[in-house]
Amino acid sequence: MSNHSLTINGVTFSPGTSTTVELPVGRLYTHAPMTMPVHVIRGKKSGPRLFVSAAIHGDEINGVEIIRRLLKLPVLKRLRGTVIAVPIVNVHGLINHSRYLPDRRDLNRSFPGTEKGSLAARLANLFMQEIVSQSTHGIDLHTGALHRDNLPQVRANLDDEETDKLARAFDVPVIISSNLRDGSLREAAAEYGIPMLLYEAGEALRFDEISIRAGVKGIVNVMRTLEMLPPSRSKSKKHVEPVVARSSSWVRAPDSGILRAMVPLGSRVKKDTLLGMVADPFGESEASIIASFSGIVIGRTNLPLVNEGDALFHIARFEHVLEAANKVDEFHEEHSHELKPSPHPESPII
Repeated sequence: MSNHSLTINGVTFSPGTSTTVELPVGRLYTHAPMTMPVHVIRGKKSGPRLFVSAAIHGDEINGVEIIRRLLKLPVLKRLRGTVIAVPIVNVHGLINHSRYLPDRRDLNRSFPGTEKGSLAARLANLFMQEIVSQSTHGIDLHTGALHRDNLPQVRANLDDEETDKLARAFDVPVIISSNLRDGSLREAAAEYGIPMLLYEAGEALRFDEISIRAGVKGIVNVMRTLEMLPPSRSKSKKHVEPVVARSSSWVRAPDSGILRAMVPLGSRVKKDTLLGMVADPFGESEASIIASFSGIVIGRTNLPLVNEGDALFHIARFEHVLEAANKVDEFHEEHSHELKPSPHPESPII
């Protein structure tokens, strides 16, 4: 797609400019206006148009910080093409620390939306018309739900060759070959023919430094693969070749009680591994939580108070589990090393 003619909410963006525009998303019942901030950076040379969005679920804030850091990178001065950054899609949810919109609908089950539908449908329609329809590629940033933590992972339709290439370039240890969900942004983008990645990492309402740094690097890696940015000058960077999980499932609480988790996020588990125990407050009755298959723990609850049937451990299946575990270890070793005290905690990516 060329760099000619990009207009969002009536504002036209010329090549070589960096501009913020506010998309109107209605008014509160106090009559105060609500807007969705959109920052557009256009390179002087034509190239792909990449949208990067976060907080479609209003309590998933890691992506907000990822986009803030992304926009500060000096390397964007050498951008080819366009970045359309939307750090807070669900502004209502973010303000209320809520996953949902005020109408209690999940925005990521409301795409592509309609102009005259519910609040969620209208917001989805606005995002599709103003952002997605003007893009060639997309990355949507998420975390686990409230009290749930996700291992950094990319979910994508790997049956699409372009999407598969970008997913592998993102450079996280695990890729989930994930089907498109009805009403999701990924499904709606696919209808437009737009390759799109979903990055999952961390927990709702919490910043996780490893997840944030990995997210920034991942987006830059994708932009380099798309030739939107020049190749890295760094010779020391070690690429973690990801492993692909073709399926995953949750292990659920067999009974209500207090959970004692025995395996951390990212653990390699074998079939019949003891994952934890659920007991009553007096310890008079206990139930074991057992892995029903071998894999890697890619998601876990952090709340020890559980009800029968609650999702506790999310395990991904791999053809070679040991290889997957080694990739996770390599990833954590690389990013944990970066967390050592530094006078420049947001060191630029060059």
